[in-house]
Amino acid sequence: MDLQLKGKVIIVTGGAKGIGEAITRVLAAEGAFPVILGRSEADNQALLDQLGTGGQVKAELNDPIQCKAAVDEILKQFGRIDGVVNNAGVNDGVGLESGDYEGFVKSLHSNVIHYYLVVQAALPELIKNKGAIVNIGSKVAETGQGGTTGYAAANGGRNALTREWAVELLKYGIRVNSVIVAECYTPLYDRWIKTLSNPEETLKKITDRIPLEKRMTTGEEIANMVVFLLSSKSSHTTGQIIHIDGAYVHLDRAALQ
Repeated sequence: MDLQLKGKVIIVTGGAKGIGEAITRVLAAEGAFPVILGRSEADNQALLDQLGTGGQVKAELNDPIQCKAAVDEILKQFGRIDGVVNNAGVNDGVGLESGDYEGFVKSLHSNVIHYYLVVQAALPELIKNKGAIVNIGSKVAETGQGGTTGYAAANGGRNALTREWAVELLKYGIRVNSVIVAECYTPLYDRWIKTLSNPEETLKKITDRIPLEKRMTTGEEIANMVVFLLSSKSSHTTGQIIHIDGAYVHLDRAALQ
């Protein structure tokens, strides 16, 4: 299927690693021009060198001034913006009992405030080009996890922004959707699992709870949905919160024993 993304300039925040890398790769494979927005110029460029296409702008997304400046630089360098994938973030373990005000606010900056800032800066271009927005979210907003209040609140905010922006931007024909991740095996996940005393046992326990095929979702599976939602092939889809999770969140596990 030709997703008709050839030459489209798509911002991917945190697009050099993990799920973001998978999204960048699929965009490039579809002929789009992905622009990685992230803090590590070396990581960004290493991926672009592999792909032979795309661009990058280095920015610390926790800094509102850098967010705006980065989007302005993207427009200056590449001439247009056709879509935004808000992906950057981290499950930082800022809990209720263990956290504090400063940590909670920092978590919001790391995980949701830059979603707003990047899209607001890109909005004139998105309006001009009838662009699309995809917000990456986490199951934690719906299921909880324990010990990660900041990240959970931010992800609830991501879902709310998706619905709110879908309404506000209807008049421009800009579509806004969210893709929710549950258990996806990324390098970051791999590093976390290896910090545990019993990583193999824990990993098996997690995958056994995933109804479809009892395996982790791949980054490419997430990316395929994201890129479809950016394309004109999903031209009547907006305001949707779509779970790519092997039914982890919604199916009754008791019925699957």
